[in-house]
Order: sequence, then structure tokens, then C-alpha cells
Amino acid sequence: MTALGNPQDKLPPTIHVAGTNGKGSTCAYLAHMARANGQRVHIYTSPHLVDFNERIQIDSQPVGDQTLIEAFARCEAANFGEPITFFEITTAAAFLLFSEHPADLLILEVGLGGRFDATNVIAKPALCVITAIGLDHQEFLGDTIEKIAHEKAGICKFGVPTIIGRQQSPEAEAALLKEARWVGALAYVWGQDFRAYQQHGRLTYEDESRVWDLPSPGLIGPHQIDNAGGAAACAAVLQWPEACVADGIAHATWPARLQNITRGPLGEIARNAHAELWLDGGHNPAAATALSHALADMDEREDRPLVIIAGFSPNKDVEGWCSQFSGLARRLIAVEFKSGRGGSQSADEVAARAQAAGLKAETATGLINAMKNAAKEAPPPRILIGGSLYLAGEALALGGSPPHQTPG
Repeated sequence: MTALGNPQDKLPPTIHVAGTNGKGSTCAYLAHMARANGQRVHIYTSPHLVDFNERIQIDSQPVGDQTLIEAFARCEAANFGEPITFFEITTAAAFLLFSEHPADLLILEVGLGGRFDATNVIAKPALCVITAIGLDHQEFLGDTIEKIAHEKAGICKFGVPTIIGRQQSPEAEAALLKEARWVGALAYVWGQDFRAYQQHGRLTYEDESRVWDLPSPGLIGPHQIDNAGGAAACAAVLQWPEACVADGIAHATWPARLQNITRGPLGEIARNAHAELWLDGGHNPAAATALSHALADMDEREDRPLVIIAGFSPNKDVEGWCSQFSGLARRLIAVEFKSGRGGSQSADEVAARAQAAGLKAETATGLINAMKNAAKEAPPPRILIGGSLYLAGEALALGGSPPHQTPG
């Protein structure tokens, strides 16, 4: 950053987003709200699903190839052959581009953790957000919920408003609050300073000075009430108009977040079998819990057998993820993928762990074969492709270019 002229100090006002689950959805709500408020928005997220350019959005559009290539060339020259990770140099290139393209807002998603994440070189964001904390990346962040929360809360800064979203664990909330208070951040806590809930098919947001009657979230699932509520709290602190908040919540989209797939080769297989096909990238037990609740809600409205097609990155808790669907899914079909960092767990290993979690499990060679197998279920099933954002990317890319592979 120093060699590049400290672009991290020349960014638009920044919303810094950390957490285990819900970061991407929260970023989507915030981006849609800000655009409804007439703001030009830069966005930095990870990982990408299909194209690397998705990670760096300039004025809400994926960066162009030539612009990206030139930025990386400048970063390589500034780095002068020193060791640097894939994510570090990507963040450097993003900050360089964001600093040179005018915008009203930057929505900045943490890559891993928070305290030692490359994005945390920014000195003072306009706002920080910490979404739900769960067990994930324990090899880097610690083996308890308190340790993980401590690392996530490392983005808190003195005097910066910090929205602490709804936590399922009191220990996580306590650790987040302790760190926020230690650094002097201005904490706004779900359940204490604000809350959101579903009422009469709409979303109600409340804090000490306002009650907003908002549309139901555009993203599907009960957990999206929490994500949209946290984003609404951000908007309230930033004094965005209620109408813009409503527009953003209603129209937010984010790929691979319980996304209904109706097109492409996978969609065609589902359509021909009169089946439903859903895609989700949640890859830890907490995400699976939220996902299972959403699918159970669907089942109450329309009873269909659930068949899961799943693949997982190395070191992911397959048994913990699969256990959330015990009694809900009729069976699981394990597959492998190639685009992820370090590849994927073997289909045989995933099937064995799924069986240990109480699911009937088998394997298939690739998504197409797995879909053909799943579509044979009678009556016409509800099919979920899940377990990994990398698998979701390969599903979205079918029929087009393969996903850009993420280096190890």
C-alpha cells in the first residue's frame, strides 16, 4: 500500500462487513439501498462464483479485464518480488482501482476473519457491520465461538458506528461487545438498540427513534429477516430515507443464496422432470441450519421430497452440515468440484460423512449426472445444490465458460 501511494486512505466512505454467515446478503441489501438513494457504489466481495472480475465492482459493475490487468501490473511492480498472497494482491489492486474511480460509497467485505484480514488496513470506515458468527475456518480463527468472534470484531475502530447483527450464541455477542467497547467503537446491538421481525408478510424494523414498515426481503429464507434487518440498521445510522431502504430490501439479488435455477442444462433437467432446483453456497453448520429452516418452510407450502447434491472444500464440517437435514432430506448425492482452493473432498468421503449424519447417501460423477439421478425421484422433487460456493460457481457456469480457478 505504501509503495502504491496509500490508496487505502483515498477510498470513498466505506462500510466494512465481517461475520461468518450473511456477509454477502448484507452487502447486497446495502448496495441496492445505496443505489436507490442515488449513490454510486463500489463493491469488494469474495470468493467469486464464475468470473474473477465479480470480486471488484466499480460503480456496481464487474471491473473490465484490461483495467484489472493494468492494476495488477502496477501492484506487481510495487511489490517488487516480495512474498504476497493471492488475496493480499487482489485487495491491493481493488483499493488502487477504488481510489482512482470516484464513487459515493464502498461496500467492503472481509475475506477471512477481520483483525488480520488484508481489508483491515483501512484506518477509519464510515460504518462497520458484523453479521452472525458461527464455527468456520477454525484452523485460522480459533476453535471456540468466542475466539472467532474476537477475530471478527478486529475490524471495530474507535468512534466508528458498528452494527452487531443477530447472534445465535450469547458467547459470540458478549465477545463482540467486549472488543467493540475495548476499542471505543459505537456499538448498535440487535435486540438492544434495534430489531427486525416478519409481520403480516412484511418486514418491521424498529429502533429507539423509528419504526419502518418494509417489504419482505427479495432474498429467500427466514434468515434473510436477520440480514435485511442488520442492513436496515446500517441505513438508519447513515440516515438513508425509508423509501430507499424499502426499495433495496425488496429488490436485492445475490447469486447462490437460495437461488432458484430455471435455465441452463441443470434448469432444463429440473424443468423436464417438473422438479424445483435451488442453489446455495452456505458451507458451515450454521449456514446449513438457516438453509434447512428455509427449505422446511417451502415444504410446508408445497410438500416435495428433498434431494441434496453436495460437495465440500477440504476441512469443512460435512457431518455437521449434513446433520441439519436429517429427517428433512430423502437422500444426498455427493459430487466433487475442481475450481476451489485445494480442490474438494472426495465424493466417497462426503457420502460416508453424510451417512454418519443420518442421511441416505450416494455419489455421482459431476453435476449433470447427479441432477439426472435426483430428477428421477417421485413425486417430482425439490433439489438443492449446496455445500460450497465453488460448487455453486460450477453450477452457474454450466453451459458457459468454466469458473476462474482460485489459487491455493
